[in-house]
Amino acid sequence: MWRFLILVLFLGLLVIVPFLIWGQGMEHLWTIAKLESFGSWAWLVGLALLVGDLLIPVPSTVIMSGLGYVYGVTLGGVLASLGALGSAVTGYTLCRWMGEPMAARLAGERGLNQGRSVFDRCGSWLVALSRWLPVLAEVIACLAGMTRMSRKRFLFAASCGCIPMGFAFAWVGHLGERSPGIALAVSALAPPLLWFLVGRRLTLQAPESEGLANTAASRKKRGPGSTNPHR
Repeated sequence: MWRFLILVLFLGLLVIVPFLIWGQGMEHLWTIAKLESFGSWAWLVGLALLVGDLLIPVPSTVIMSGLGYVYGVTLGGVLASLGALGSAVTGYTLCRWMGEPMAARLAGERGLNQGRSVFDRCGSWLVALSRWLPVLAEVIACLAGMTRMSRKRFLFAASCGCIPMGFAFAWVGHLGERSPGIALAVSALAPPLLWFLVGRRLTLQAPESEGLANTAASRKKRGPGSTNPHR
């Protein structure tokens, strides 16, 4: 498991280092007034920034609040939720597509299989609960892709985390509130409740074919003579 933790630490550093270098400057640059200055294109700029938060240290809660300020709670909430979800899906997809070889080198095949086991058991909860947390949101989305977590489970879990957060911060921006305490509380408490009530039931009957296919593909990469380290 320690080698899988090395992978987690590596991904965390990839997120933290840009924040330490450019984070303060980005916070001063991207304000609600700056977003509003783009006029009719503010929605597109906001979406692009929220999706780009995967790679650059964008003050995402400020952008979501700005969308609520410019477009109101309903449309601003939809835009903020789509932007946050777009960032999660982009990280998941990129790491699922080309991150597995890097993960195998850092964690080893055994460590990667241990990571798959973790995400098979509680990946949905990790995704839903992490969306409002700096750094962890990006790291968990990338790990979900690298461990080939089910697309359906990831999408539902990420939606349970992104939608409450998007609407909560859009509401804060619409009201002109300076303290995001209520929005943070909603972002933290609503996702697990939504996943328990909705997402878990939607994926409860999902077939296991994707997981079986992933296991078969992993064995094929290791060759016909290899064995599963867990057996």
